[in-house]
Parts: sequence; structure tokens; C-alpha cells
Amino acid sequence: MSTTQAKTRMTAEEFLALPDQGTDRQLLRGRLMEKPMTYRNRTHAWVEARVALLLGNWLATQNPPAGELFSGEVGCVLRRDPDTIVGIDVAYFDCQTVEGSGSATTLIEGPPVLAVEILSPSDRQEDIHAKVREYLEAGTRQAWVVDPYFRTVTVHGSGRPPEMYNEQQSLRGGDLLPGLELPVKEMFPADKQAAGEK
Repeated sequence: MSTTQAKTRMTAEEFLALPDQGTDRQLLRGRLMEKPMTYRNRTHAWVEARVALLLGNWLATQNPPAGELFSGEVGCVLRRDPDTIVGIDVAYFDCQTVEGSGSATTLIEGPPVLAVEILSPSDRQEDIHAKVREYLEAGTRQAWVVDPYFRTVTVHGSGRPPEMYNEQQSLRGGDLLPGLELPVKEMFPADKQAAGEK
């Protein structure tokens, strides 16, 4: 991802005022990051929908108010001064964060409880690592990196090493997502060819 250098840091308001030029943008600590817009492949879209469904099923079992789940590159202001705005594939926010954002903006103000990033073939490891680091440093409790090719999920949390789960294992929510038990294989298409495997 290329960085557009600027003499001063960009604010969230300046970021939102940029014209749509068909580029994929995020704002990391006041620095504009741009790369050419890519269309997600069907496996990415399938996995994103599936993860949202599975987490939505879990959320429906929780006592209200339990928070809200979003998918489809939901816009999120992770932090202010310097401002960081990212799009998240699937994100779970607590009620206070969602309610505090109000209805006058298209962005959610504040970090999610859980951020899920689904890898695409065009993703670079250093970009994903930087994004996960931003999530955790901004207060996101957990970040999942879902890899449709290797059919794994890596769980990142503050103050502990990442844990990788394969399709023979299940993710458990613990205190953060109580009652969640999610078999990893259910996140991926049954046909491995559909995920691009040879």
C-alpha cells in the first residue's frame, strides 16, 4: 500500500471530503494510505458473508443489549489525533460505541470489540500486520485474520501471542464473546477448489 506524503497530518473530516477516485483508502495516524481499488473475489465475499452469519447467530443468543455486528468494509474511526479510519470486513461493536456514533455520520466512532479481516490474494502481509497492530493499539480487544487459502484463523489480542486455528479446531469466545464456539471449517466453502486451492 503506498503512502501519500503530506506536510501535515490529515484529519478524518479531510479524509471524508476526498473525491471518490476509484482507490482503496484508509487513514492511519493521520497518513493517507491508498492503493488501486480491487474487487473482492467470490471466495472472499462468501467467507465474509459466512463469518457475519456465524457471528450473527451467536449474537442472537446474547442478552440485550449485546452490541451490533457489521460487515462489508464498515467504516470505523479507530482513534483521533492523529486520526485513523479503516474499513473492516466484519466487526462487532459494543452498544456504547454504536450509540455514541450517532446517526449523523456514516462512520462508527471508536474501536470494535472484534475486528475480522479476510485475506485476499492482493493483500500484503506487512499491511495486514500494520492494520492488526492499529486495531489492538486503539483498543480493539481481538482481531481475527481469516485465510481462505490455508483455511486458518489467526487470533490476535493485546498482551498475548497470536494463536492460529485450523479447520479441525473451534474458536471459543471466552469472556470476550461468551458462549461462542465456532468450528473453523464452517467459515470456509466445503469445496476447497472454490477457495482457490489446487
